[in-house]
Amino acid sequence: MALAFDEFGRPFIILREQEQKTRLRGLDAQKANIAAGKAVARILRTSLGPKGMDKMLQSPDCDITITNDGATILDQMDVDNQIAKLMVELSRSQDYEIGDGTTGVVVMAGALLEQAEKLLERGIHPIRIAEGYEVASKIAVEHLEHIAYKFEFDATNIEPLIQTCMTTLSSKIVNRCKRDLAEIAVKAVLAIADLERKDVNLDLIKVEGKVGGKLEDTELIYGIIVDKDISHPQMPKQIEDAKIAILTCPFEPPKPKIKHKVGIDTVEKFQTLREQERKYFDDMVQKCKDVGATLVICQWGFDDEANHLLMHRNLPAVRWVGGVELELIAIATGGRIVPRFQELTPEKLGKAGLVREKAFGTTKDRMIYIENCVNSRAVTIFIRGGNKMMIEETKRSIHDALCVARNLIRNNSIVYGGGSAEISCSVAVEAAADKYPGVEQYAARAFADALDAVPMALAENSGLQPIETLSVVKAQQIKDNNPCCGVDCNDTGTNDMQGQNVFETLIGKQQQFLLATQVVNMILKIDDVISPSEY
Repeated sequence: MALAFDEFGRPFIILREQEQKTRLRGLDAQKANIAAGKAVARILRTSLGPKGMDKMLQSPDCDITITNDGATILDQMDVDNQIAKLMVELSRSQDYEIGDGTTGVVVMAGALLEQAEKLLERGIHPIRIAEGYEVASKIAVEHLEHIAYKFEFDATNIEPLIQTCMTTLSSKIVNRCKRDLAEIAVKAVLAIADLERKDVNLDLIKVEGKVGGKLEDTELIYGIIVDKDISHPQMPKQIEDAKIAILTCPFEPPKPKIKHKVGIDTVEKFQTLREQERKYFDDMVQKCKDVGATLVICQWGFDDEANHLLMHRNLPAVRWVGGVELELIAIATGGRIVPRFQELTPEKLGKAGLVREKAFGTTKDRMIYIENCVNSRAVTIFIRGGNKMMIEETKRSIHDALCVARNLIRNNSIVYGGGSAEISCSVAVEAAADKYPGVEQYAARAFADALDAVPMALAENSGLQPIETLSVVKAQQIKDNNPCCGVDCNDTGTNDMQGQNVFETLIGKQQQFLLATQVVNMILKIDDVISPSEY
């Protein structure tokens, strides 16, 4: 783009390759951007809440994903429009920061854009709308802190954590087992959490899945599962009080770094060479035996000769174990990863109460369980399910539950779910809007209307009358001054979310409001779109 002047000194803009570009300016650009954002929000709107629908996505190489996790849906979708990509980024940033509420944040942003469109048609300047939204979001975030409720928990009383994780899992495909999965998620997080520092490292939780069995067979193992088997069929399949050598060096003779050639012209020389090679293997195996190892876990493979020697020396081994798994095994067993046989010492061995190989069903699938470890700060959630898609969706659901448990350990404040927090904030923002004399009050009221979109979507997805349900709940909240009244999605007969035990984390809800407002304000400030032509 270049600026030029005609003979009278009037400026005009020259676009490079102008015939290949399309340009939208002013209100048209804003309306086009708002339409793109609303289109993305409309897709996710039906996935919100416990009765939300799932989406089926097919990738270019025909892999099928069935999910109702907002971040996954938008990640898998092939989005061309730049504004729609902003909505994808919005969902992703909510997923990275909080881990839950990825659908709600996009629905919220879509509702804000819809309200902004009405204000733009009335002739209100987009900057004033953005400023009004900013003010309203601050009021809403502060109001959330007023209605938040702190609960105390410790290692013995984990029921509040389980209830909050169950709320997250109730909107997933796995909701029939939500109690069991919530308990597994909370126990896993508490096993690795540092409660004094309020810190949780989710990398220490390994989520492993295996097709077969049923969802109820999902279990938490205080140790590590490795998707490998013992290298020789005649080696022992169960080792008690195991001392584990964790190696990143291969069981094979060293290779010279230079190019070399070995000339063998007699049988004796070949025998000598073979003997030398066997001695290398012998020394390696003996070194492991000398330090007292009863199990060898190796990052690299080893050939049949080394395998045969290990079996004869009664030293079980596992080969081709990945680097990440080796690190987790080292953390769990208190061992050290050894890069050279010369550095192997008894102090570097990991210790585990039980190492066993387990076979599944009629298939040849086997996995190794390393349990009763010295340091149980590395745990594994082992998921079973009828098919691969079910296991993948369960992994995503468990991830959301783990993130919620982590957030509650960091900040133990909760707000009530079922749209009650949004309705309460809507009422507060509506009341506060009257204090602003300028045009911002219209934007603040529009923000309050947009907050109502979440409970309306919940009611709609549950098969209730959306407007009627919302007005009844809102009236009840104002009349009783009770911020716990929400939409009764599960048809239990009460609108009291406290009685239904429907909770959401405070920081997750605050993040939703702030992120949605930021993205909408960014979209509103765009008034000129120059893009390549479609033809």
